Amino acid sequence: MEYHFKMIKKNFVASRIKDHKSNIVTKMWNIQQNLEDVIAMGRGDTDLDTPRHIIDAGINALNNGATHYTHPMGMPELRKEICNNIIKNGGASYKEDEIVVTAGGQEAMFAIALGILNSGDEMIAVAPGYNPYFQAAELAEANPVMAKTYIDNNFAMTADAVEPLITNKTKILVIINPCNPTGAVTPYEEVVKLSKLAIKHDLVVISDEIYSRLTFGNHTAQPVAALPDMFERTITLNGFSKAYCMTGWRVGYFAGPKNLITHLGEIHHGFAICAPAVSQHAALAALKGSQDCVSDMRKIMQDRRDILCDGLDKINIPYSEPQGGYYVYADVSKTGLNATDFCLKLLEEGRVIIYPGGLYGDHCDDFVRFSLTQPADKIKEAVFRIQKVVGSI
Repeated sequence: MEYHFKMIKKNFVASRIKDHKSNIVTKMWNIQQNLEDVIAMGRGDTDLDTPRHIIDAGINALNNGATHYTHPMGMPELRKEICNNIIKNGGASYKEDEIVVTAGGQEAMFAIALGILNSGDEMIAVAPGYNPYFQAAELAEANPVMAKTYIDNNFAMTADAVEPLITNKTKILVIINPCNPTGAVTPYEEVVKLSKLAIKHDLVVISDEIYSRLTFGNHTAQPVAALPDMFERTITLNGFSKAYCMTGWRVGYFAGPKNLITHLGEIHHGFAICAPAVSQHAALAALKGSQDCVSDMRKIMQDRRDILCDGLDKINIPYSEPQGGYYVYADVSKTGLNATDFCLKLLEEGRVIIYPGGLYGDHCDDFVRFSLTQPADKIKEAVFRIQKVVGSI
């Protein structure tokens, strides 16, 4: 049988999908396929496995039939434990019907954006910051507005920088605390000022607290919803991926006032029906079990941070103070290369993968993000390789 094909004339890609430059991450991983012994310090997924008691809870749940849908908003016992955990960590007082358990924190971002933003609305988010927030706004046919931050004040998001960006179209303010990729913890006084801005201009705040359990030294991340007059206009986003090393389980949650959560929960239902049942049982075990694993994780990340920062100091590569999360954000402009070219050179010649700041909405091409996602000996080796590459430039 003979087939005749006609050239496609229509553009099948929806107009809500914005054109983006070819993804540098894909390019780097394609290069990596042809290299051996590459040290991966790019992705936000640690080498550490999920703690044993959490894995066992998942296995037991599967053996006991946790292979079906749960309540769309999440298992009631998990939502109850999430409420208790939020209070334990200084957050607001929520009820079970004000919690939605999602298939990871990233699904929550898109459900919230689609449920709140109309076409033409504006959403202010920190830059550099976690880029899927910008994508979520664009998918909702809204406009992402970048609140630029700088190394001069350790990439802190400030009310003074945000307020001039607010217009009559602004609807959402995103606070990521601690911030990915910079590791900056927004100071308490700035969180208060940003909250007052939200009240003054009648904004919804998304308080992304996914790294809030992983802060260093005296730094702490202030939950926004617990501040005066903020509960009714704040959506708290959190999850289990980072503090409990559960990235692959895909379980997170968002919390907020019932009048919002009822509607946003239906978008989540349409996306995923429910978060994976086995993952919800594992998340319940994470919250109810010993929290020593979180303390251990924090200590491991701090030790790795210190090793990397000491190595960067020796080759005069400046960086902002990593106050939380598991990233180091460094300025490589003194090498004479922009961040993108530096990352490619480091991969090809040093066999270390890191990511350029442009992936996170950075307004210059000077910074790179190191992820502390390798054991200490691997980080030491990565530092040695970085020093050789920088010395060759």
